[in-house]
Amino acid sequence: QVQLVESGGGSVQAGGSLGLSCAASGYIRSRYCMAWFRQAPGKGREGVAAAQIGSGSTYIADSVKGRFTISQDNAKNTLYLQMSNLKPEDSGMYYCAARMTSFRCQLDRDWYDAWGQGTQVTVSS
Repeated sequence: QVQLVESGGGSVQAGGSLGLSCAASGYIRSRYCMAWFRQAPGKGREGVAAAQIGSGSTYIADSVKGRFTISQDNAKNTLYLQMSNLKPEDSGMYYCAARMTSFRCQLDRDWYDAWGQGTQVTVSS
């Protein structure tokens, strides 16, 4: 069992910045995938960014490339998402996800088997 705890988020005006973090605990392998997804009201859960903890490989969705940065702290089993130049369409619930695998990480919600509770991000125009 893997537990994920997100923190960060909040409200910001368009053009502003926010940071999210997700700490993993429980059954942790030396190499595994963690990712950020988001879901706006009435829409599906969209993959934003992923990282393979232990290798440093990262993946960013085209919709946020150049504005969002994903990073990791292997010692703390923590994943970070730094969001800048935020837009109203970035608003939604942001979820952290994980899968204990050394395979290439995916931005597919069905690929992950552990999820955090989510943290709200609201961007006003």
